[in-house]
Amino acid sequence: DGMNVLFIIVDDLRPVLGCYGDKLVKSPNIDQLASQSMVFSNAYAQQALCAPSRVSFLTGRRPDTTRLYDFYSYWRVHAGNYSTMPQYFKENGYVTLSVGKVFHPGVSSNYSDDYPYSWSIPPFHPSAEKHENDKTCRGNDGKLHANLVCPVNVTEMPGGTLPDIQSTEEAIHLLNIMKTTRQKFFLAVGYHKPHIPLRYPQEFLKLYPLENITLAPDPWVPKKLPSVAYNPWMDIRQRDDVEALNVSFPYGALPDDFQRRIRQSYYAAVSYVDVQIGLLLSALDDAGLSNNTIVVFTADHGWSLGEHGEWAKYSNFDVATRVPLMFYVPGMTTSPVSQGARVFPYLDPFSHIGGSVPQGQSKKVVELVSLFPTLAELAGLQVPPVCPKMSFGVVLCTEGRSIAHYFNISEGKVEQGKEGCDDTGRCFNEEPVALSQYPRPADTPQWNSDKPRLKDIRIMGYSMRAIDYRYTLWVQFDPSNFSANFKDVHAGELYMMENDPNQDYNIYNNTSHGWLFKKMID
Repeated sequence: DGMNVLFIIVDDLRPVLGCYGDKLVKSPNIDQLASQSMVFSNAYAQQALCAPSRVSFLTGRRPDTTRLYDFYSYWRVHAGNYSTMPQYFKENGYVTLSVGKVFHPGVSSNYSDDYPYSWSIPPFHPSAEKHENDKTCRGNDGKLHANLVCPVNVTEMPGGTLPDIQSTEEAIHLLNIMKTTRQKFFLAVGYHKPHIPLRYPQEFLKLYPLENITLAPDPWVPKKLPSVAYNPWMDIRQRDDVEALNVSFPYGALPDDFQRRIRQSYYAAVSYVDVQIGLLLSALDDAGLSNNTIVVFTADHGWSLGEHGEWAKYSNFDVATRVPLMFYVPGMTTSPVSQGARVFPYLDPFSHIGGSVPQGQSKKVVELVSLFPTLAELAGLQVPPVCPKMSFGVVLCTEGRSIAHYFNISEGKVEQGKEGCDDTGRCFNEEPVALSQYPRPADTPQWNSDKPRLKDIRIMGYSMRAIDYRYTLWVQFDPSNFSANFKDVHAGELYMMENDPNQDYNIYNNTSHGWLFKKMID
């Protein structure tokens, strides 16, 4: 019979959630999901940019294998005809459905969200999406602007709605059809917020009085940050309200009061999405599907909120690469639900008080590239094989590894029978690491440092995150043959998490790290 899958992916969401220990945010519905789920507190994206990250976790391959570091190529043409996670479920008898932003739209998913390979019916895109960057934000001058900070009156919006509201309605509609037809489904729902512009219903501001909003703990550019590592947040600078502040490029700081406004609106947008997810999960209950549907919740990458004097994504820091990741598996993360019992009653963030703790929590370092094999295993499908070293010609394999074996073991124990190495020479009892990477056009911040096109990439920053450190090497990269030269290191970063949790003090130049270098190039 098999489990259904509801896969929820949120755009640019770092783990500012109650279930991740954030004291300010109101996220009762995601927290309630966490209370029934296995939650991974150290999960990382493979590149802090929408299209490369999504193509990576949807194919189970790293960016060096998808050869996508920007937005401008389709992996099936440009790299290899790799099967995707939804395609694999579709080939195993599932109806696969896409709502909202799942694949990044455009050439990187063949202008079709990889339909018909990945999906049973053409993906749904909310009609209000086309107004995302219009001038819909009322400024202090009473005129409409294309601002970064954009609380709105929904009734005044084109069509009287917003994209994420439409996506929730469509997803609920599809759940009810699936319930009626009794087909096994894989439903992916991609929410747009808190991606910029921070456009959300204005009432959510009430949850976050400005006087409660602090600056980032480290709102300055660290002294020993290599210039190649800095991202100059060009997309923020181009919004009307930020442009008006005339901040110097690349290192000028935004005024404190505006930094607070951005942070306030990011939190408000998170609560707005939490409401959408609450409605969606409550509808899963209503359809009687909570007892046979796996729910996965994650994001494509994080987003800096002023840390290191940076905003947006485009870097290798935890604030840009770390994501929430949780799995609700009925009968595994919770005891089976009796028919008709509610698992996910809707919680109103304006009235709900009190937090909830995750059902199970793992501090193991994990990667989004592992989603594909993990979901296959949890759904009882055959786990795709591990990719060989060179896998451009291999249609079905994964560079991640299933993390399902972390679910029901107590922390700290090495799982029995899992020691030893697999055929790639990687050993299970080694402490796991997460690999992320980010391309740059030059050693110093340029107008295109955040999003260099493939032909302009000259340096690749490879970053390795273990439980106790983050180690990053910025090396020469040749885009014509996709080769990184580890003999030509432009800069390095090393942060020890125990005494530098915010990654502010780079000790690369006063530490010997030959062993880390070996581990990185292995």
